[in-house]
Amino acid sequence: MKLLLQTVVVAVSGSEASINAAKYGIAMAKLYRCKLLAVYVVDTATLKELLLSKIFVEDESTEYERSLEQNGQRYLNYVDELAQKKGVAVDKLLRRGAISTEIVEAAEENSADLILLGGFEERGSFRDALSRQHREILKHSKCSILVVKEPDIDHVYKKL
Repeated sequence: MKLLLQTVVVAVSGSEASINAAKYGIAMAKLYRCKLLAVYVVDTATLKELLLSKIFVEDESTEYERSLEQNGQRYLNYVDELAQKKGVAVDKLLRRGAISTEIVEAAEENSADLILLGGFEERGSFRDALSRQHREILKHSKCSILVVKEPDIDHVYKKL
């Protein structure tokens, strides 16, 4: 019989909500001894749209993509630090493309049993973009999804 949770993917965006989801994932990995995969996606799909609509010129797009990649690596390293403090291994994956597509594909490629998403942000346009990505992940994922809204996750994380 297959265990219910063997591999958990956490979508990391750098938002406070996604860091909370990562802490939740670290707690799950420690308590249930499952594999944890942190995924950050450089949103090249949106960058291409901005380039095509002439909002960005090529140089700006390339520079912004490089900046997003550096941010993504920094966020993944931060999640790794949080995990190491609790004795949990985390695999880090930096991908490029449409956020929802890449999260779903990373989950499928790694035979994930669960995708963790951060709860919704309060800020307007960021919240709208994030909720659109969440809806797409919900629609296309073949595994279960948990939206982390745990208000006391810091307390739980510290007690691990």
